[in-house]
Parts: sequence; structure tokens; C-alpha cells
Amino acid sequence: MKFIIAVIKPFKLDEVREALGAIGVAGMTVTEVKGFGRQKGQTEIYRGAEYSTNMLPKVKLEIAASDDIAAQVVETIKDTASTDAIGDGKIFVIDLADATRIRTGETGDTAL
Repeated sequence: MKFIIAVIKPFKLDEVREALGAIGVAGMTVTEVKGFGRQKGQTEIYRGAEYSTNMLPKVKLEIAASDDIAAQVVETIKDTASTDAIGDGKIFVIDLADATRIRTGETGDTAL
């Protein structure tokens, strides 16, 4: 099993969620986060004053996937979340040792 963490632009969330649903992803956790990477923030104008923000709003997706579809999940996120602009985000893949469904006690891939 793999644990996939993706940090993407917020306006891409619905498109990515629909694309993941189409390939069989049954669930995910979504968190609103702030951060920066190579773009180093941005300059904004608020009430006529210009200021610089170094933390940009992003959305973090956390998905537990079986080894069978993990590569497809990563590819789907990459293709769907891309705007070909700086700040599109990152995808991290971590080995997942185990998972347990609390309601039934199922473990491993069947818990997903």
C-alpha cells in the first residue's frame, strides 16, 4: 500500500476529485493549508497598500491506495492538477505499512 500526499492549487480540487473518483479512488482527506515553494510567495494589493505574502493557500490531499493503483493515482493527480505554471504543487508517495477500518476491523488493502 502507498500513502499519497499531494499539495495542489485550491481551484483544482473539484477537477482532481472527480478524476480520482473515475479511476476508483474511494476516499481521501482534504486539508486547506498554506505554504510556499520556488515561487516564494506573491505581492498583493489590499486597500491600496501593496504587501508581500510568503505563504500561499494550497490544498493537501491524503490518499491511501493499493499498490495496484498507486501509480495511476499519482499520474491522474499530476495530469489533472497541472496548469503548467509555477506553484502547481508536489506529490509525495510513502510506503504504508498497514491500515485498519475501525467499524469492521478489516486490515490491509481490504480496509481501503
